Amino acid sequence: MSTTGIVDTNVLVYRFDPRDRARQDAANQLLAAGAADGSLALTHQTLVEFAAVVSRPLIAGRPMVAPGDLAYEIEELLGQFEVLYPTEHVLRTALRGAGTYGLSWYDAHLWAYAESFGVPEILSEDFQHGRAYGHVRVRNPFVDLKE
Repeated sequence: MSTTGIVDTNVLVYRFDPRDRARQDAANQLLAAGAADGSLALTHQTLVEFAAVVSRPLIAGRPMVAPGDLAYEIEELLGQFEVLYPTEHVLRTALRGAGTYGLSWYDAHLWAYAESFGVPEILSEDFQHGRAYGHVRVRNPFVDLKE
C-alpha cells in the first residue's frame, strides 16, 4: 500500500506520555496499524522534534524516554516507517505555505513534505481538523477523545 498519511510529532510523543492514557492508546493503535500496512510516513523533521521533546526533563524531572533508550526508539521508527527527507523544493514549498496559510514554520514545513511528496493527509492535532491546505487534508486522530 502506498503512503497516505504523514504523522506529526505530537502523535509520536503521545506514545510515551503517560499523562493522557486515551491519547497514548490511540497513538499506539494508529502507529501500529500504519506500520503494519505501510500507510504512514514520518519526516526527518518529525524525528528531530520527537527526539527533542521526549528527551527533555518533564515528568518528575525525568524525560519521557531515557537518554539510553532514545537511539533505540528512533532506530525502531526508522525501521517501521518510510522517512521523508528535506529537499530544496520542500523548503521553498514551506516558505510558500507559511505565507499562504499563515502556518507556523514547523507546521508549514510538515505540510510542505506532504504537498511535495504527494501524501494526501497529515495526522496531527496542531492544524485545523478536516481542513485542506493545497492538496493535503488534516485529520486529528484524537478529535473524538474525551477531554
